Amino acid sequence: MPLALQAHLRNNHTMPRNANALETRLHRVEQELAQLKATLAPRPGQRWYREIVGSYAGDKTLAEIVRLGRLIRQGKLKR
Repeated sequence: MPLALQAHLRNNHTMPRNANALETRLHRVEQELAQLKATLAPRPGQRWYREIVGSYAGDKTLAEIVRLGRLIRQGKLKR
């Protein structure tokens, strides 16, 4: 076992002392992980762009980018 891991285990006082406590802790972590995955999973039928619509509303930097892009397309501004 690497020395760094041995030191971590020796200094980790929150580590369960017996197998039952470890099983209980592992079960709780697995439940929390399942909840996180369910929360972060994409909703069926929902398009990705629907989730970000409006996220740049009122953004002055994006408004400037759009304005400059329009001027470039219209030929009024060189790249």
